[in-house]
Amino acid sequence: MNEHPADFLKRNIEAGDMRTLLMVLVQMTGDLSWLDPPYRPKRDIRLLPARDAGLPKEVQRAIQNALLNFIGSGKELKLPDPDEETLHKMMSVCLGEDVPFEYASLVREELGFEKRQVEWSNSEHRSANDSSVLIVGGGVSGISLAVALKNLGISFTIVEAQDDVGGVWNMNRYPGCGVDTPNYAYAYSFEKNFWSKYFSSREEILEYLQRVATKYDLRKSIQFSTSLTGAVWDPRRKEWIATLENDGETTTARTRFLVSSIGQLSDPSIPKIKGHSDFSGPIFHSAHWPEDLSVDGKHVAIIGTGATAMQLVPAISDRVEKVSVYQRTPQWSRPIEGYLDEIREEEKWLLKTLPFYAEWFRFNMFWRYGDGLLQTLRRDPEWVHPERSINRTNDRHREELINFINSEIGDLPELVEKCIPTYPPFGKRILLDNNWYKTLRKPNVELVDTRIEHIGKDYVKSIDGVCRAADIIVYCTGFKINEMASRLGIHGRDGLSLADAWADENPTAYLGMTVECFPNFFTMIGPNSGPAHGGSVVFQAECQTRYITSLIVQMVEKGFNAFEVKSDVLRQFVEEVDAEHEKLIWTHPGVDTYYKNRHGRVTSVIPWRFVDYWKMTHDAQLSDYEFEQEGNRSQTNDNSSVA
Repeated sequence: MNEHPADFLKRNIEAGDMRTLLMVLVQMTGDLSWLDPPYRPKRDIRLLPARDAGLPKEVQRAIQNALLNFIGSGKELKLPDPDEETLHKMMSVCLGEDVPFEYASLVREELGFEKRQVEWSNSEHRSANDSSVLIVGGGVSGISLAVALKNLGISFTIVEAQDDVGGVWNMNRYPGCGVDTPNYAYAYSFEKNFWSKYFSSREEILEYLQRVATKYDLRKSIQFSTSLTGAVWDPRRKEWIATLENDGETTTARTRFLVSSIGQLSDPSIPKIKGHSDFSGPIFHSAHWPEDLSVDGKHVAIIGTGATAMQLVPAISDRVEKVSVYQRTPQWSRPIEGYLDEIREEEKWLLKTLPFYAEWFRFNMFWRYGDGLLQTLRRDPEWVHPERSINRTNDRHREELINFINSEIGDLPELVEKCIPTYPPFGKRILLDNNWYKTLRKPNVELVDTRIEHIGKDYVKSIDGVCRAADIIVYCTGFKINEMASRLGIHGRDGLSLADAWADENPTAYLGMTVECFPNFFTMIGPNSGPAHGGSVVFQAECQTRYITSLIVQMVEKGFNAFEVKSDVLRQFVEEVDAEHEKLIWTHPGVDTYYKNRHGRVTSVIPWRFVDYWKMTHDAQLSDYEFEQEGNRSQTNDNSSVA
C-alpha cells in the first residue's frame, strides 16, 4: 500500500533535527515569535547534537505541526532572505548561545543568501580582459578557483598530475579513507551535495568533486597526467613561462598568473629506516596504496599512528592475519556519537526537499566544527600544570579524553599506558575515534611503542630485539608539510627560486597566498593558512578563491599587468602570525607537531578564527602591493577593493 502524501510528510518532519526545523519554520512563516521561549533550543556543544534540541515533546509537536500546516497551506515563503540582524538572532537561537554579530555576514555567504563570488564593475572589462591563469592541481582548491574564474570569463588551464580531479581524494585510496570534517561543512557553498553519511568515505567525496568539475564544464580546461616541472618569471612580458611534462614529453606555456593549488598534503614523507630496500614484499606510503593489493590473511606492519592509521587499521583488522602498529607518539582521539552512522532516509528527504533545511543543517555543522574551540587553545601563563595542559578548560578536556580511553580499554593497563599522550589535548591534530581503541583490543592487533631498529626481508625488528613478521609494510607517516609549492621549480624575480626563498623549512606568504619576489603568483592553502582548530579546507579554499579573483579583477580594471606583495606588508604579517601563535597551544614546548618546522616555528596553520581570516581575505587591498604597467613599476596607496 502506498503511503499517503500527508503521512509521508509528517513522518519525515518528525524525524528532523528540531534546531534546523525551527529555523525553517521562521523563514517559511516570517514569524519571529518562534524565536522566543518556549521554542528556544537548549545549548548542546556535541558535534552531532541530540535531535530533540532539549525541547519538551509538546514544544516539538507545536513546531512540527506549524510546519505541516504552513506547507499544506501552499502559501509563499515569507522570509527567504533574512537581513543580518534577523539572521544573527536566528543563529543565536538555533545554537542556544550568543553568536557574535560579526559572523552574520559570513554566514549569509555560507548559506547562499549572498553571493561569495567577485563580479566585474561593468561588462566591458569582462569582454576586454585577456588575462590567463595556470592552476597547478585539480583538487579542492583548484576546482574552487576554476569555477570562479569561469564565472568571470577569465581564461584558465589546470594542470593535474593525476588522471582525474580530486587531489588528495584521488591520490589516497587506502581502506577506510574518509573525511574527519562533517560532510555538510566539507562542501562548496555554491554546490550542494546530499551525502549518505555524516562523515563520508573518500569515494563519495571524490565523486562529488568529479561531479562539480563536470557540471561547471571544467574538464575541457584541464590537462590530466601533466606536471609542472618549472616556471620562470619573464619581467619583460610580465608573464610566467611554465614547463610542463606529459608522458615524457616537455612543452612550455605562457601565462599571466600562476597558482599553486597543490596544498600541503601532496608529497608523502617516508622516514629513512635501515633495511627498507631489503624488504621482499610490498612496501609503500599510504598515499600510494596499490589498487590490486589484498591484505587478506597477511601480516601487515603499519608505521605511524596518525589520522591515516586510525582509519586504516580498523578497516583491515578483520581481514589480516595480524597487524602490527608501530607508534612513535600516541594521539588524542575524540569520541563522536554517530560518527559512523548513515544519514536516515527521512533526513535525506528533508535535506533534498524542504526549503532552507540543508542550509541550516550546514550552519550547525560549520559552527560546531568552527571557531568555538580556538579560545580554549590559548596558553594560560599562570596555569599550574603546564606539563600536561595549557589552561583549566584544556585540562578538563584531557580528563574527559582519558576517561574515554579507560572506558574503552581500561581493563588493559599496559595498553592504556601506551595510548595516553603526554602533550596537551589538541596540541596535534585532534583525531576522531573510528573504533580505534576497540580495534587495539583485538587479539590479532598489536600496538608497538618500541622504536624500529631495521627492516628485514620479511620482518620488522624493534630496538628491544623483537622481530615481527611482515608481508606488507605501510608508511602512515604524513607529508612534507613545509615543502608546499617550493618543490615545483618556480623561479621569480631576478631568478630567485621559491625553494631558496623558503629555505630551511621556513615558508612564508602574505595571507598564505602571495610571496615577495614572485610576481603574479599565488599559492593556495599555503603557509599559515591551513585549518587547525576545526573547520574545513573547503572554506579556506573559498576564502582564498575570493581573494585571488578580487585582486585579478582589480588589476584588470585598473590596467595593471603585474603585482608583488610589499616587503614590509609581508614582514608585518609574519610577525603577527608568529606573535599570535606564541599564545596558542601549538608552540607549547611539549608539543611536537607537523604544524611546526624543525626550529619550532608554526608554518602550516592559521592562528586566527575563521571569521577573522574570512575578513582578511574577502577583498584584496591594493595598498598591500606594488604594481607594474607597461614598463613601469609603481606603488599605490589605493585602499579600494572589489565588492
